[in-house]
Amino acid sequence: MTQHTLKQFDVELEEIRRGVLQMGGLVETQVARALEGLASGDLALLDAVTAGDKEVNLAQIQLDDECSRLIARRQPAATDLRFVLSAIKAVADLERIGDEAKKIAKAARRLHSADVPFTPRVGLSQSAQLVLEMLRTALDGFARADASHAQEIKLKDAEVNTQFKGTMRQLITYMMEDPRTITSSLETLFIAKSIERIGDHAMNVAEHVVYMVSGEDVRFENTQAVLGGKH
Repeated sequence: MTQHTLKQFDVELEEIRRGVLQMGGLVETQVARALEGLASGDLALLDAVTAGDKEVNLAQIQLDDECSRLIARRQPAATDLRFVLSAIKAVADLERIGDEAKKIAKAARRLHSADVPFTPRVGLSQSAQLVLEMLRTALDGFARADASHAQEIKLKDAEVNTQFKGTMRQLITYMMEDPRTITSSLETLFIAKSIERIGDHAMNVAEHVVYMVSGEDVRFENTQAVLGGKH
């Protein structure tokens, strides 16, 4: 490539990086606002989250198109190719996080629109805070091409999973003890599951960063370890 072409290639790579981070910021805001609406009962805020999902979807379409055109035009290799492939995968997970934010907003709206005033029976704020921290750390790793926090994110993901199981047990107990709580308990369970799924997708983004930086695919490392031990 000529020097001019190389400079333009760098510009295009930087545009993709910036686009992924902007989409990540948008998705993070969607999650935070959905959780705020759940806590406050602000129906207008919850409706805004639902409407905002279109912007998330559009961002994914645009970034996928940019990545596809760059691969076709520049034929990147090695580190650059890993970056573009990681960006495509990260964007897919960010879009799914946006979907979970919309699910939280819709469930929260149903809870706060019910005839019976909504009273939280389980605490979700700790799990919510953890998944937001995971998402921010994963995006920061993508921005800096730094995979050093992947293990930290993995530990937080395990904690979120444990908390979800505890929440599920509590809600089942409430429903068994008082059938009148079934509707609100199920909605709360859906929200708790969405929070847990956001953690999973944040973990996926961190794993994409590991691949981008080192070329190592750690998504199914436990499965690979088991298969590697078979003869």
